[in-house]
Amino acid sequence: MTTGTDTPDPDGRGGSVLRAGSRLAGPQGWAPSALERERAAYRKRRSVRSLTVSALSTAVVAAVLVVLVTSAPGWPAVRHAYFSWDKAVASFPAVLDGLWLNIRIMAVCGVIIAVLGLLIAVGRTLRGPVAFPVRVLCTGYVDLFRGLPLLLVLLLLGYGMPALRLTGVPNSPLFWGGMALVLSYSAYVAEVFRAGIESVHPSQRAAARSLGLTYGKTLRHVVLPQAVRRVVPPLMNDLVSLQKDSGLVSILGVVDAIRAAQIETAIDFNYTPYVVAGLLFICLTIPMARLTDWVARRQGFQGAGGHL
Repeated sequence: MTTGTDTPDPDGRGGSVLRAGSRLAGPQGWAPSALERERAAYRKRRSVRSLTVSALSTAVVAAVLVVLVTSAPGWPAVRHAYFSWDKAVASFPAVLDGLWLNIRIMAVCGVIIAVLGLLIAVGRTLRGPVAFPVRVLCTGYVDLFRGLPLLLVLLLLGYGMPALRLTGVPNSPLFWGGMALVLSYSAYVAEVFRAGIESVHPSQRAAARSLGLTYGKTLRHVVLPQAVRRVVPPLMNDLVSLQKDSGLVSILGVVDAIRAAQIETAIDFNYTPYVVAGLLFICLTIPMARLTDWVARRQGFQGAGGHL
């Protein structure tokens, strides 16, 4: 049996692999030393202690908040108006059906926004005097729709465009509500893509052109793959925001989750359906937000030279 801190090279290249505080235990392979076991036990005790303290502090804060809220003079009225279980059960199917419309709006608009935003970003980064009109047009588009509040764009398009009675153009409030989301969000997404494109070092373009690639092929095969990969986390954050802002189409009369909650509330002026709608939106956005955090950590780990 071989002991100590030097173990044979598993690749068979000679030399030894230094493993502090370890030993080879015959056919059983590597086994931790007494010092390593002591360190592992210490780390485990610290972890259990940290979890216990975190749980206790969270429970104390939650208990204090519950006591403060429930001891307020108006709590009975608030509980009846906003947290009625019977009203929540009765309104849940209608609100859930409206939420399905919000999900479809997010999915369709998200794809269009990604494509349009990428085209605008590419247009803003075109070089040369010939592309100057394209750059001006794309810059003006971004400045315009980043400067207008989304709610105002919804009102202008939702009520103004149908009044024009354009031939061949839908007059549905759902269509114009989605169009407002696309126009507003594509301006923000374009800036995210542009930041990713400009973050690619100029030497990448120069190397690609030296290999004989045209400007379009350089952009397609060298610049855009790197740029898109770098901006995935902020793009996912925009998707989370789009999911929430899809509820703004309700001001045009579209029966989504928020409008369905408003209709249910108007029956008896109980506001519990709004709470139900809020909880359903949270059930969608929190997993998406955690997924965004995971992607950001994963990309940061890989960028630092880690392996998954």
